[in-house]
Amino acid sequence: MCGIVGAVAQRDVAEILVEGLRRLEYRGYDSAGVAIIDGESLGRTRRLGKVQELADALAETPLVGGTGIAHTRWATHGEPSERNAHPHISQNNIAVVHNGIIENHNELRSMLKEHGYEFLSDTDTEVICHLVHHELKSQETLLAAVQTAVKQLEGAYGTVVIDRRDSSRMIVARSGSPLVVGYGIGENFVASDQLALLPVTRTFAFLEEGDVAEITRTEVNIFDLEGNAVEREAKESEVTHDAGDKGEYRHYMLKEIYEQPQALARTIESRIANQEVLSSAFGDNAEVLLKDIKHVQIIACGTSYHAGMAARYWLEDWAGVSCNVEIASEFRYRKSHLFPNSLLVTISQSGETADTLAALRLAKEMGYKATMTICNAPGSSMVRESDMAYMMKAGTEIGVASTKAFTVQLAGLMMLTAVIGRHNAMSAEMQAQISQSLLSLPAKVEQALSLDNAIAALAEDFADKHHSLFLGRGDQYPIAMEGALKLKEISYIHAEAYASGELKHGPLALIDADMPVIVVAPNNELLEKLHSNVEEVRARGGLMYVFADKQAKFESDNTMKVIPVPHCDDFMAPLIYTIPLQLLSYHVALIKGTDVDQPRNLAKSVTVE
Repeated sequence: MCGIVGAVAQRDVAEILVEGLRRLEYRGYDSAGVAIIDGESLGRTRRLGKVQELADALAETPLVGGTGIAHTRWATHGEPSERNAHPHISQNNIAVVHNGIIENHNELRSMLKEHGYEFLSDTDTEVICHLVHHELKSQETLLAAVQTAVKQLEGAYGTVVIDRRDSSRMIVARSGSPLVVGYGIGENFVASDQLALLPVTRTFAFLEEGDVAEITRTEVNIFDLEGNAVEREAKESEVTHDAGDKGEYRHYMLKEIYEQPQALARTIESRIANQEVLSSAFGDNAEVLLKDIKHVQIIACGTSYHAGMAARYWLEDWAGVSCNVEIASEFRYRKSHLFPNSLLVTISQSGETADTLAALRLAKEMGYKATMTICNAPGSSMVRESDMAYMMKAGTEIGVASTKAFTVQLAGLMMLTAVIGRHNAMSAEMQAQISQSLLSLPAKVEQALSLDNAIAALAEDFADKHHSLFLGRGDQYPIAMEGALKLKEISYIHAEAYASGELKHGPLALIDADMPVIVVAPNNELLEKLHSNVEEVRARGGLMYVFADKQAKFESDNTMKVIPVPHCDDFMAPLIYTIPLQLLSYHVALIKGTDVDQPRNLAKSVTVE
């Protein structure tokens, strides 16, 4: 959600800024803009729509200069429009880009209007540039003005400020919204994601909460919230922009669906030995921190929440510990009970999801025995602020609708179940079974991907549909939830998921020939119950699409289409049955003609509440 790129260099930076924005397009946005200082002039270009629109405008009317900032905006305050696009400028001097939400912007706006400032946008961001300009009247430096200004801001911000009158520096401030500094030779950079800067540097330092940094061509000076100089370790990045090329695939989403065997192999590699999961998968101190855990609280949003929902079944059934799973935005705003010997687990692909990060910080204040994050971004806030971290190693995920991150999260949670179970009631035999299932996952997912052509043909049935139901039982219920989310995210078909046993408690009223019902049906102990639920739908004229184990005894007829799924054991079934649901949503979206990789109104990384 929203992308920031900034540069102070000895060369023209327009191309660097625009390329950085291109690399952040996956985050979701509605407009793009750039501001560059050339001598004593400040040039700005903004466009509604894709980064290419901005690039075309700059090709027609170039901006030159070595100091500049750029931004892709995902609308929060004010409609998507050119006048609301960043950067915002005050008195033709101060230019600002900003990620996050300023909660007290109305009060600040009123104060600044009394001082004669005119607002030209509907955004909360514009108060920052006017506030910095106002503070410069009484402060000697841009750094001091920004430090004074941010102390008046309430909410979340990652912001970069430049001044037309001093092209030698930019000031960066971070609170709640991530920023990373990139170090070059005779030039330095800033961005909201290190991916944006990989073409120009591989050395990065992540700003901490409350940091303000002054960045020049030769120096980076960082100060904490109190104004004390601090050091933030600069490291060589191991991240590669491996998702930057779609290759043979039409969309990033399809590419990432097909990358799941490799992603799962990476996440499992070196984490299983002697038929058990190694506790070191979660950090050097994990063996000690996980030893006495008796309760697990999982906090996540969206797809990550569904992964946590599946893990609840595993932790309680197999590991013998209680587990609660809660949406992060709900956990933050209610009083919850802290159980003894509790582990707090946050799940986030980016490690910067605003609600989840805030919930982690709240949980630490509450006194959880230990905290852990399952994350795909090594330098992210959640990784740095948690006691333990499971690094997913899924590779960069560009498609807004998460695919490979979800299955890798499930694998990580299954590993966590095994390690916690080892300290509780789990037998050595079950440890070995889980280990073997995990090791066989990549090959089984490859088999599931062979259903692609059959599912593409099946998707034609959804061309004129506007609603659908997904059904699952046990740990397949969260998989049904994830399938429904994927379909609604990228095809814009209204989709809901239910535990199959809930059909008779309301949803049966919706069943007719225009409501496709998608069922996940592995061959497990709940299969006979699921057969009864399927018959309830068929008796009411519903059309069923059943993804079923070859041994599950479902047969196609005029009311039911059965798609045979490769046989798998109970441990890996949730991951395997995820694959056909991902493929179904993708092919339905193709038929509907939607923007598969960047669906409307959505962002990849949600860094605001």
